[in-house]
Amino acid sequence: MRRFIQFNDETIDSFLFMELTDLAKTLSKNGEMELEYGPHSYMDIQDEKVYVTHFWDHRSKQEELHGLKSDIFLRTIGNLHHTDVAETRRFIENVKGTKLPSLGKQLFVLGEDIRLEEICKRERPGTKAAFATRRNLYRQHFQSQLKVNLVKSVFTDALFNGMYIILNAQSPLEQEISINHRIDMAMPFIKHSLSKFFDAGTTKDISRICLELIDVFEDILEKDMLNEYFHLPEKVYAQDEKGITIDDLKRKDPLQNDDTLDEKSTGEEEVFEEEMRTWHRETSDKGDSFLQFEIDQGSQADLMGSGVREGEEGDQALGMVQGSSQETSNKDYSQMEAARQDRDDEKGGGELEYGKENRYAYPIFLKPDSPEYDEIKAYDVNKGLIGPYQKKLQKMIEKTLEHKKIQPRSDLHFGRLNKKLLRFLTDDNPRLFYKKQNPSTEIDAVFSLLVDCSASMYDKMEQTKLGITLFHESLKSVRVPHEVVGFWEDTNDASETRQPNYMKAALDFTSSLKPGSGPEIMGLQPEEDNRDGFAIRLMTERLLQRSEKQKFLLVFSDGEPAAFDYEQNGIVDTHEAVLQARKQGIEVINVFLSNDEITEAQRKMIENIYGKFSILVSDVEELPDVLFPLLRRLLIKSI
Repeated sequence: MRRFIQFNDETIDSFLFMELTDLAKTLSKNGEMELEYGPHSYMDIQDEKVYVTHFWDHRSKQEELHGLKSDIFLRTIGNLHHTDVAETRRFIENVKGTKLPSLGKQLFVLGEDIRLEEICKRERPGTKAAFATRRNLYRQHFQSQLKVNLVKSVFTDALFNGMYIILNAQSPLEQEISINHRIDMAMPFIKHSLSKFFDAGTTKDISRICLELIDVFEDILEKDMLNEYFHLPEKVYAQDEKGITIDDLKRKDPLQNDDTLDEKSTGEEEVFEEEMRTWHRETSDKGDSFLQFEIDQGSQADLMGSGVREGEEGDQALGMVQGSSQETSNKDYSQMEAARQDRDDEKGGGELEYGKENRYAYPIFLKPDSPEYDEIKAYDVNKGLIGPYQKKLQKMIEKTLEHKKIQPRSDLHFGRLNKKLLRFLTDDNPRLFYKKQNPSTEIDAVFSLLVDCSASMYDKMEQTKLGITLFHESLKSVRVPHEVVGFWEDTNDASETRQPNYMKAALDFTSSLKPGSGPEIMGLQPEEDNRDGFAIRLMTERLLQRSEKQKFLLVFSDGEPAAFDYEQNGIVDTHEAVLQARKQGIEVINVFLSNDEITEAQRKMIENIYGKFSILVSDVEELPDVLFPLLRRLLIKSI
């Protein structure tokens, strides 16, 4: 299916993304610092994230690299260490009371970036080239925006464009900027105030200059800015420095019953002096009694929850009262999996064993269904179509193994030293060594075929099964263990804290070598989303448990990863999974499937994930012809 219009067709250069992430972690001296793309560049200190802007996209490689690095320099060297958070918060509160809050905030970011840029260049002179590119590109952008805003009579935005051009003027003899009569009359004051940005030493100085300018702008401007060129994140600076206070934890909802007695006390009521302490989170101190009460009316208690207390003498006698393990007559275990996942969610998303992007993903392994009659017949058809390829490959492998078996193992350049040493004196290139054992007649290799079962595979799945049939029958004929696993993510059940991923093993390492195996492959069908990085990590674990010397992982897919909260970082996460597998000795190869001409963007995306180890198939009808030389090369390499 050809797409004439494709929205959000942006791909991430995974190599560049990881390079920039490492740079952000190094400069911030924080291994947990994360990097994200966004409309604007800023730093979220609370969430430990550095945002770089999409403004640098679609430029030359050098300009894009310098622009992205300049964002990181300003945030990790500048904002993190030299921006006064309290003063920034006060400025935001002050500018909110004016009629030009957007202009004030963007002017503040502009002035602060100018101050921080000088600090960065002073502390790290190697950043000068990146900042020079940054100023040049922004200057060109604001010059074009100035013309557009003047034509549209958006004078406030035009003023901001002009102020940037003034602050980054390349010569004192540049042409004067004219916007309208009222702004032109105040231009000498504006230029004088803007020049103070270069002398500002603190965030407080920047704040004072901006408020002075805003005070004048309120008299000469009628409307606030229409566009946002720079972003000052209010939510980041609006948080309390001390974090959550004890008042935030107090109960604020009313009691279920807030009634009072009509009768007034007479002073003669019976009073019990005995004190019975209860222990829950709203008491100011702990009592000595182990007795606990369930409070149904009034303040909420935290009894049978996660609260604990230190054990004391005498607790053992009452330990049976609150035991959590009891025999039950309920024998329904169908919800155990969900309950286990709920407990994992309580731990904060589980471990990062499969990457931070997959911290809420969990696998569900499915057994293959027994093939139906139609699937057996369809597999027999596929088997007949790939028969010539399979027989040719089998004969070639058998001849190669036989050749290695009968090949002389004496007169070698290395090995065990032969007793016939006379040739050392008589021959120019003597062969004095031999090998004691004959080579093995078996192929020491194992294959794992990972099949993308996302919904977009609906028009390619049948031809993909034909190619997998070629692999299966060929590997089975030469006794090479292999598995075929389809993977997909359940879109309907996926949430922010739960992302079930199904792994359906049509063939496992044991069943793949059985004589009648194969029709199970026809049970693979297009399903929903695909979380490639998670599936590759799972297959890597399975392959590492095998004892074979050569391990191959082939990934059949038709596009970039797409799953819940996986769009932006899916390419990078999959690339990291591929790198980890290769570092552990597994050769990962991608077979990219398409029914249309493969675009340059798709080629770039596949290269970002798998490097040069990918095969691009523009017509799935040709899949067997493409896979045959690949399989032959891999098997010969394993002999």
